[in-house]
Amino acid sequence: MSGKIFVWLLATVFLTTVSAQAQQARKVPRVGYLTISTPFAQAPYTKAFLQGLRDLGYIEGKTITIDYRYAEEKPERQLEFAAELVRPKVDVILTSGATSTRAAKEATNTIPIVMAQDPDPVANGHVASLARPGGNITGLSSLAPELGGKRLELLREVVPRLSRVAVLGTSTNPANAQQLKETELAVETMKLRVQYLDILAPKDIEAAFRAATKERADALLLLSGPVFISQRKQIGELAVKSHLPAIYYRTEFAEDGGLISYSPSITDLYRRAATYVDKILKGAKPAELPVEQPTKFELVINLKAAKQIGLTIPPNVLARADRVIK
Repeated sequence: MSGKIFVWLLATVFLTTVSAQAQQARKVPRVGYLTISTPFAQAPYTKAFLQGLRDLGYIEGKTITIDYRYAEEKPERQLEFAAELVRPKVDVILTSGATSTRAAKEATNTIPIVMAQDPDPVANGHVASLARPGGNITGLSSLAPELGGKRLELLREVVPRLSRVAVLGTSTNPANAQQLKETELAVETMKLRVQYLDILAPKDIEAAFRAATKERADALLLLSGPVFISQRKQIGELAVKSHLPAIYYRTEFAEDGGLISYSPSITDLYRRAATYVDKILKGAKPAELPVEQPTKFELVINLKAAKQIGLTIPPNVLARADRVIK
């Protein structure tokens, strides 16, 4: 072999190696985005997540790719979509709630999963503990132990003669027991009577409202549960029809006709979820990233709903609201 050919071959191998290394260095990370919601309903949270990524230097379509999967409020579709995200082996999966996380967990035990929000990730079996998640799942919890008491305090402020509260929950929801326990502690302190109504399926909702009306409940408290979020319009309408002041655990309820919501800021949780994605893409292990709890809360009041049930919201409560819907 001549010297010129040898040098040419050497240069070719060198350039090919450099090119391969450059391509590897320029590999754009891919994030799977799995949610039970619709694109429209999820838009504010998606926007918050993307803003969080931009704050960390990521630009969608350039320095990071996101594969979106919207189950359109059909829980069973999440298993199919989770499998779709796992097949091309995305680098991280972001989940929008307990049912999304469960679907992603069934699809993979190796790809990191970041929970944007989960009402109780320990009770739901997604992490071993908040401090030491273990496994391939970490992220943010929307659980705040004091929320049950705070919501009851708000109800008492808007219903001064409050004595009996109907509590709607779902006994099959792993987080239900803890939420109910915390609510009962607040009830004892405030010397209220509670009527617990178990909602296992959408068909149980109307019967629960009839039972609350029959027992002359003064107000209604809704615990979190997968049955409720998809039926929020029906629940809001029944509360108005029953003339029951109600307080909810997500802002979507107030936006869709419910009276009051007091909840962690879900947009803030999605923004913070971007930091978990960033850390994992840079080599951190989910098992070693503690699950964080909410730090920002939102009070939303729907004055239209208040007018429909003939309720006047006290000025001091309105003054504290982060948003008032008229």
